[in-house]
Amino acid sequence: MWNRRDFLKGCAAGFGVLAGAGDSVLERILAAGRDTAGLSPDEVAADEDFWFEVQQAFTEDRNIINLNNGTVQNGLRIVQDAVRRHSEFSGNAAWHSMAILGKEIESCRRRLAEHLGCDPEELVICRGGTEAGQIPIMGLDLKPGDEVVITNQDYPRLLSSWRQREKREGIVLKIVPLPAPPVPLDQFYQLVEQQVTPRTKVIHVCHMTHWTGQMAPIRRLSDLAHPKGIEVLVDGAHGFMHIPFKLADLGCDYYTASLHKWLMAPPGNGFVRIPKDRISKVWPLTPPWTDNPNDIRRFEDVGTRTPANRVAIAEAITFNEGIGIERKSARIRYLKERWANRLRLLSRVRFYSSLEPSESCGVTTVGIEGMDMAKLTEHLLDKWGIVVSPMKHPDGLIDGIRVVVNVSLSAREIDTFADVMEEIVKKGVLA
Repeated sequence: MWNRRDFLKGCAAGFGVLAGAGDSVLERILAAGRDTAGLSPDEVAADEDFWFEVQQAFTEDRNIINLNNGTVQNGLRIVQDAVRRHSEFSGNAAWHSMAILGKEIESCRRRLAEHLGCDPEELVICRGGTEAGQIPIMGLDLKPGDEVVITNQDYPRLLSSWRQREKREGIVLKIVPLPAPPVPLDQFYQLVEQQVTPRTKVIHVCHMTHWTGQMAPIRRLSDLAHPKGIEVLVDGAHGFMHIPFKLADLGCDYYTASLHKWLMAPPGNGFVRIPKDRISKVWPLTPPWTDNPNDIRRFEDVGTRTPANRVAIAEAITFNEGIGIERKSARIRYLKERWANRLRLLSRVRFYSSLEPSESCGVTTVGIEGMDMAKLTEHLLDKWGIVVSPMKHPDGLIDGIRVVVNVSLSAREIDTFADVMEEIVKKGVLA
């Protein structure tokens, strides 16, 4: 694990192009922040000098306040530089160069597995969170009448994947009718438990939903499932590298991640963990050229694919290691609470996300009574340069804007958003 000085040196290497002769970015970085080694994550979370230097590692346009970090996170300069460098190397001798880079993916596999807490030989590096989920969804060997339990607030693309299997193969999809969030974890557990029968084969839940950041009681559900021979699939697109955890804390069987979200890797990267004893039992989403049924790489043979954006995952891992997941998570929660604690005092504001630290972090969805959320989204962008995402659930459970903060943001930018929202709520109009 890097310490702060090593981390800042690494960042400086990535944006040294901004420095003039004799005036390196590294020198300015080291002069700007004090040593924080003795401080707790919560203390570091409020240290604007430290986070100012972290913010310089991003390439984002500071004329825009990007609060939609839940889809694709802002670009890290060192990651973008690595993609360009690897792409240029790939062009030197085409297939030969790509094959050389392909070997470096194994280093990424080992490092990702270390952070998740699993064997590297259980980790599939794939093309994003959706494919990561579809590998077990489409590959689990289910029979007509077998039941899959999932909630009405899971990711729509993965819900539609299960629905295809239901239509095509006759499995039974049981959708848990969660109420409008935030849903207390005890109630969440009870509603899932009610849908479990002797024919249940899979329970599928989100670590944190994309709608509101709603968390699931995964450990309890895993403990419920396993004695009954039920497998647990967790969509971790908004969990991995967002909050501190290890796979052993959850106890689930399959865990997926979207690496261009909280890891801040290049777009088009994800992973799924498949237990070793299940590798040969899951059908590959894309049949491999030559199948070794016990090799996790059987799920990665998808034809010609550039390795450049995959090997650049390493730069994103190093950046996150430099900050530390505890510090990163504390900063994200600090920024969320900075605006949310102001808006929660206003009577017309409704929070669809828990504000309890143990049940939430950087994803928060909020609505305003009597206001069109789609128009609010447009207004925030057109007048204020603030990017949020409208969230309207098809069942009418959610109607708000999703605000997702990241370490790229400053406290001043968060305060600007809170100022604008307070004015809009108090006036009740978009003017």
